[in-house]
Amino acid sequence: MSRYTVIGVMSGTSFDGLDIALCQFEKKSNKWNFRVLEAKTDPYSSEWKQQLTHAIKLNGQQLIKLDSTYGAYIGEKVNQFLKKHPIRIDFISSHGHTVYHQPEKRVTLQIGNGADILAKSGITTISNFRSVDVALGGQGAPLVPVGDEQLFPEYKYCLNLGGIANISFKQKGKRIASDICPVNMAINYLMQKVSKEIDKDGEMAHSGILIPQLLVQLNNLDFYKKPGPKSLGREWFESEFMPILDKHDFGLRDLLRTTYEHIATQITLATESSVKKPVLITGGGAHNKFLIDLLKAKTNHQIIIPDKQIIDFKEALVFAFLGVLRMRHEINCLASVTGAKKDSVGGCVYGTMNV
Repeated sequence: MSRYTVIGVMSGTSFDGLDIALCQFEKKSNKWNFRVLEAKTDPYSSEWKQQLTHAIKLNGQQLIKLDSTYGAYIGEKVNQFLKKHPIRIDFISSHGHTVYHQPEKRVTLQIGNGADILAKSGITTISNFRSVDVALGGQGAPLVPVGDEQLFPEYKYCLNLGGIANISFKQKGKRIASDICPVNMAINYLMQKVSKEIDKDGEMAHSGILIPQLLVQLNNLDFYKKPGPKSLGREWFESEFMPILDKHDFGLRDLLRTTYEHIATQITLATESSVKKPVLITGGGAHNKFLIDLLKAKTNHQIIIPDKQIIDFKEALVFAFLGVLRMRHEINCLASVTGAKKDSVGGCVYGTMNV
């Protein structure tokens, strides 16, 4: 096959909702073309948000149950999506929701059991994309750089500002990528202190005052001194980043302003170059006007903000594409990005047969 119609499903570290993207891919003259036909974010109910937030605290039996229940939830959400957008699709490609990510212990877990997605939707499903790479000694993240390489080759840097910022780029003929720092994970955590979900356009941060000593502490975290490839998870954020924010008795606006400065500083360091290059920025943070203004002020690169659909659904699009590569038995995880022993083809395929 050279043409595929796929639903990509993604749940990020910001707990905002389930991203569902209906995508088409076609390979012509050794180049992949793509279209996002329809896409939506289905917001999590307060109950689901609580379950996903506290999943890390569950015992084994409870976690297995949640894995199954959440898989059925994804399958049902896909069913509802297809009722509104009826079209024949080849398969579902689901990232799931990350509960554990400790690659140094060879542990990574994305819940949303593919078997339950299949059982609920009746559609062939691919899930569990990270485990092969982790078993091969890799970080299991980020996986999006394969999509950056083949779907967005015209950009020097592909920067995603989600719960965590991650970046990919080519260096000496190889794709390099890494997680950079918390973004919406940190901003939303601070906003929850005043019972708000987000800092719209960075308005609260913009009105705050920089706290120099806090900025130094954040920038001196050990993670930033490690060479790549490297990745971040919620465990690191809760054990290393949150305590620094919580121990300071400063106003919320000042904490936000300093956190934004930290984010912009780390991203600038990650894109350090004397030559002006195009930087594609996607993810929820691309909508944050103050954060983007800070980045523009710190870098000499050309900042490119694409249309809203690509901003919000690029990761779901790429996971749909990773499913295409899995079905074609083509590499969808790069050792140059993750630090694994070798490139791999990740993803478990769940399907039924008519006998």
